[in-house]
Amino acid sequence: MRFAEIPGQNAVKKLLVQSVQRQHVAHAQLFRGAEGSAAMALALAYATFLNCEARQPDDEDSCGQCASCQKIDKLIHPDLNFILPVTSTKQVPKDAVSSKFAAEWRSFVLENPFQGLNDWMQHIGAENKQGSISKEESLQLLKLVSLKAFEAQFKIVVIWLPELMHPAAANAVLKLLEEPPAATIFLLVSHAPEQLLPTIVSRVQPVVVRAYSEEELVDYLRDVQKVPEVKARQLAQISDGNLGAALAAQDSADSDYFALFAEWMRHCYGLKVDKLLATSDEFQKMGRENQKEFLQYALGLLRKVLLFGIDAKFVPHLPAAEQQFVTGFSRFVSLHNADPITRELNEAHYHIERNANPRMVFMDTSLRVAELLKMPA
Repeated sequence: MRFAEIPGQNAVKKLLVQSVQRQHVAHAQLFRGAEGSAAMALALAYATFLNCEARQPDDEDSCGQCASCQKIDKLIHPDLNFILPVTSTKQVPKDAVSSKFAAEWRSFVLENPFQGLNDWMQHIGAENKQGSISKEESLQLLKLVSLKAFEAQFKIVVIWLPELMHPAAANAVLKLLEEPPAATIFLLVSHAPEQLLPTIVSRVQPVVVRAYSEEELVDYLRDVQKVPEVKARQLAQISDGNLGAALAAQDSADSDYFALFAEWMRHCYGLKVDKLLATSDEFQKMGRENQKEFLQYALGLLRKVLLFGIDAKFVPHLPAAEQQFVTGFSRFVSLHNADPITRELNEAHYHIERNANPRMVFMDTSLRVAELLKMPA
């Protein structure tokens, strides 16, 4: 992976490139970013850059053409190793360690390097089991780093979600960080670094990966993924900075969530029961995933309405289609009723996720929201 393939994050890219150019590569680095961020993608691009065979002193990206780049691009380089949370599955009924899921991991990352733990668990068929980095993994790790690099300048060990390490595995990693093997680079990619041992955090160089803004997601989806503008904005708002979620949802059925939400709120405010019943029927036909997406979109747009009502400067990038509605609707959403309306939408999302009757959930939520919209400020 090239740095150029990752949207934004220019400050982090510059920092990583300069560390190589100045030969100040820390033996252990912690890429810390929320789920759906570019943390894993940046770690992979950095690993590629470190071992690029054609890299020149002033280059700012890997070449993509040498044998090392091509092998890392396919995640088959013998000096690029992964430690990640796994669990027993039908294919691996016992002694589950990372090496037994190498093929699944390659297809998972190559499809979308911005995905999270739940996506990974579904990918390997873990059903409802929880993934972890087991104590058996620590033995594999010790064997792994005892070997010299096969063909690259650096042996690179990427530990994905180290916060899920068993204490024995965490202690093994800590020992390796305290006495690092020669020419070995550890890249820890964490979504919850606060859950790591403080002693581990103190021995790694932090690389802070910020979440994507809504505008950055819109630009990437529209310009790179060729998603239509309206849908790109819809996906960006639903995903709340999670690029992985936005990419996963881009193939979902096209729905004009904004028009549906605006119509829904007008019917709620006017307490037009017949219209709400008709809208409930429309909601039921959307399918469960789209129903969940719509409610997630509604939560995001409600937040914009509240912020706009407090100060329009808090919402500087409203698309023209939303501007008029948000301006008008902000008169009916305040600090007094925004929180209970949010709870109602979250409650509806919870019940839809658990297969409750969508028509009943939507109608019940509509009546509660209608009452809250009339709440005096």
